[in-house]
Amino acid sequence: MPKTDIILSPKSLHYFLQLIDTMNYTQAAQILGITQPALSQQIKKIEHAIGTPLFGQNGKKLYLTEAGKQLQVGAIKLLGTVNSVVRDIQEFNQADKGTITVGILEGIDQDILQRFWIDFNKKNPQIITTFVSFNRKDLWYNLDNNLIDLAIIYIPCELKKSQANLHNQYESMTISQDSITILTHNDGMKAGKSYPISEFVKTNWVAYPDSFYLRQLMREKFNSTISTKNQMKVPMSFSSTGQLIKIAEATNYDTFISYTYYQTHRNEIRLTPVHLLDDQKFLVSIVYRKGKKDIPRIKNILTELKKSIDD
Repeated sequence: MPKTDIILSPKSLHYFLQLIDTMNYTQAAQILGITQPALSQQIKKIEHAIGTPLFGQNGKKLYLTEAGKQLQVGAIKLLGTVNSVVRDIQEFNQADKGTITVGILEGIDQDILQRFWIDFNKKNPQIITTFVSFNRKDLWYNLDNNLIDLAIIYIPCELKKSQANLHNQYESMTISQDSITILTHNDGMKAGKSYPISEFVKTNWVAYPDSFYLRQLMREKFNSTISTKNQMKVPMSFSSTGQLIKIAEATNYDTFISYTYYQTHRNEIRLTPVHLLDDQKFLVSIVYRKGKKDIPRIKNILTELKKSIDD
C-alpha cells in the first residue's frame, strides 16, 4: 500500500483528529470503539509514512508537533471534502433537500417571483436557495461553468423563437413577456400612451449602467432612429431600479424601467409612465443546463414554477 494511502485514508485521519480532540489515547480509543494499542499502532503508521512525529509528550500530556498541526489542517479539509461529496450524492436523489443557486440578471425585478419563492420555501424548508445578482457576462459564465443551477435572464422574443443563442446545452422556461416603460416628467404626455423615440431627443436620463440590457435596448433605439448628433444623454447611472426612480423623481431627469417592475410598484411611483412606438418586447426567462431536471430538487422547483406561471 502506498504511503499516501495510509495518510489519506478517511479512517486513519478520523483516528488522528479524534486523538487531537482528547489528547489521550485511552479516551480517544474508547470514543472510537477500538483498543488503545490499535489506535497507537495507527498513529505510528502515519508517523512512519510521513517520516516525522505528529505528537510529542511533556510529562504525561500530549501535544501536537508542527508536523501534526500541518496534518491537522489538511485532514480537516480532506474529510470535509469527502463528507461534502457524500452529502451531495445523498441529496442528489432527494426532491425536498439540498441546495439550489439562482443567478439573477442585474436590473430584473426580483419581486417578480417573490411570492413563489416564499411559498416554495414553506413547502420545502430543507431546500436552501441562494440568490445572486450578476451582470450578463458573469451570469452566462457561471451558468456555463455549472456554478449556478438556474439563471433568470432577459431573452429577446426572436431568440426564443429560434433558440439560436441558447445553444444545445440549455433549456428555458418563460416567466413573462416584458417591455420598457419610460417614466417621464413631461406633463404633455398621457399615461399609458406610446410615443416615438424622437420625442425624447432632448431628454436627460438617469439610467442603468451601460452594460445593462435595458440600457442597451434604449441605445439601440436611439441609434436606429436618431442621427448621431442626438444620442442618449445620461448624466447619472445606477444599478438599482429603486434608486433610478428616486433620483428621477428628485430631479428633472426621466428614466426607464421594465414594465413588470412598474406594474409591481406603480402605487409608489409619481412619474408618468409611457411607452415607445414599435417597442421591442423581450422575455423574462429561467435558463438552465440540460440535465438539471435529472436532479429531483431542480425538477421539483421547475415543476412548481410552471404551475405558478400557468396559474
